[in-house]
Amino acid sequence: MIKVMIYGANGKMAQVLSRQIELEKDMEIAVGIDRYNSDGKNKYPIYSDPYEYNGEVDVIIDFSHPSNLDQMLDFSIKRKIPLVIATTGLSEEQLKEIEDASKKTAILHSSNMSLGINILSRVLRNISKLLSEDFDIEIIEKHHNKKVDAPSGTAYLLANVINEVLDNSKEYTYGREGKNVKREKNEIGIHAIRGGTIAGEHTIIFAGDDEIIELKHTALSKSIFALGAIKAARFIVKSEEGLYTMDDIFCK
Repeated sequence: MIKVMIYGANGKMAQVLSRQIELEKDMEIAVGIDRYNSDGKNKYPIYSDPYEYNGEVDVIIDFSHPSNLDQMLDFSIKRKIPLVIATTGLSEEQLKEIEDASKKTAILHSSNMSLGINILSRVLRNISKLLSEDFDIEIIEKHHNKKVDAPSGTAYLLANVINEVLDNSKEYTYGREGKNVKREKNEIGIHAIRGGTIAGEHTIIFAGDDEIIELKHTALSKSIFALGAIKAARFIVKSEEGLYTMDDIFCK
């Protein structure tokens, strides 16, 4: 039985994850970590400090906030517990911290845990170089009105996949406003929409002369991210020290 620690246990995404883990035969939640009192809504204990918990933990799944990263990495390394990081909004400095920590513990980090997004990433790797000379590239992402970071981590993930294929020759433009904002050839435009209860929608537009190619992924519920995180947890508990992505699960 894989014993899970959930970071950000009282958050909406972590609650979806909790309900999904209850259905899994090989996995159970040992403990949750959250800075806020849970008011007894969880079936497992909640601590504000992971070091207060002395029970067994096989893997940490993080759906919390970037402010928790330092504590979580420290705990993971000291207790030698593999880690799945699904939190978005991390800074470049924090991404470097994750990379450094992965030399001492197994970490899987992804801005999006769904199978569909990771397959879409593979498609983009295959077509971006073929289209980049003749097509302008724009990304539109839509999320619910409670999401605090913009653009989304997934929008960055998709933009970075394209840019890496193109030798990082593109610059990111976030929305457009003004009277002198003619599009430059080396841009990838990234646009964020917030409203209602949209779980997540990402559209990549390749716009050429007299033709348009659109690739789109729509998340109909948050459960797809929970299922992906569970797959990631099963993978990372068997992995050696190092930094992994969802590609290591879905696309190899």
